[in-house]
Amino acid sequence: MKAISQDERGGPEVLRLVEQQVPEPGPAEVLVRVHAAGVNPTDWKTRTRGYFYGDEKPPFTVGFDVAGTVEATGPGVTVHSPGDQVFGLPRFPHPAGAYAEYLTAPARHLVRVPQGMDLLHAAALPLSGLTAWQALVDTAQVRPGQRVLVHAAVGGVGHLAVQIAKAHGAVVVGTASAGKHDYLRELGVDEPVDYTAGPIDELVTNIDVVLDTLGGDTRERSLACLRPGGMLVSVIPPPGFDSTLLPRRDGVQVTWMLVEPDPVGLRSLVELVEAGSLRVHVDRTFPLKDAADAHRYGEKGRTVGKLVLTVS
Repeated sequence: MKAISQDERGGPEVLRLVEQQVPEPGPAEVLVRVHAAGVNPTDWKTRTRGYFYGDEKPPFTVGFDVAGTVEATGPGVTVHSPGDQVFGLPRFPHPAGAYAEYLTAPARHLVRVPQGMDLLHAAALPLSGLTAWQALVDTAQVRPGQRVLVHAAVGGVGHLAVQIAKAHGAVVVGTASAGKHDYLRELGVDEPVDYTAGPIDELVTNIDVVLDTLGGDTRERSLACLRPGGMLVSVIPPPGFDSTLLPRRDGVQVTWMLVEPDPVGLRSLVELVEAGSLRVHVDRTFPLKDAADAHRYGEKGRTVGKLVLTVS
């Protein structure tokens, strides 16, 4: 099979197309023929720094989001059969190897593709969609009428977070440059904010929940936007994953989270897709062999929605 591999950490140029053996599914695993793989900032961070826990050495194949067809099942699998179209976030934050024509995955890390969604868009959903779901629903427990601030609201996580918050009855404040405000309104943003107009704490007030997708100064200033009793959930880890290094403010909660495989969350996203309450925007697609170009484009920080590799 064809796969993207790298022999060293570095820039996009280290990604190369190679031939590898098709893996065999082990107990409780399935073999998936990959149709498409989502491209995420986590991918190029892994390309340059290695995996979160630091002990995975090259060569390795990056990529976590996957959508495809079950080709074979390992011993003990009852939830999928050959021919099923599935998608998911297998093994995260451990290697999944989604930039390849085949991969194996724990069967229960994958769910059926929603009705009416093609595999290309399904591949764009897991990591970003689960990040938004686990931050807003599982962690912040967003409720109807709450004011939710979503940073980088046209981005991969942001554009899905807006829709998830709206589906839970929230009033959504979303940041983006002024030229993208019409798109924010299409997503359901109630109050578009031009982040270039000034510091966020001078532009936004009375927020119940902040979804921080940027970190740094934006995360710190966002604390002043919160009402007493509010919560900031960051998906950007503090240095060394040390929660004591997060900014603090009396009277509000501050936490960070790392997305994880979650079939329950995936099925909840499926329900929203099938109800017409959640749609994934794919900015551009690239063939597998051009994975380096996908990374170059993504690292410019101009993506609206998601990037996807078409594999087979």
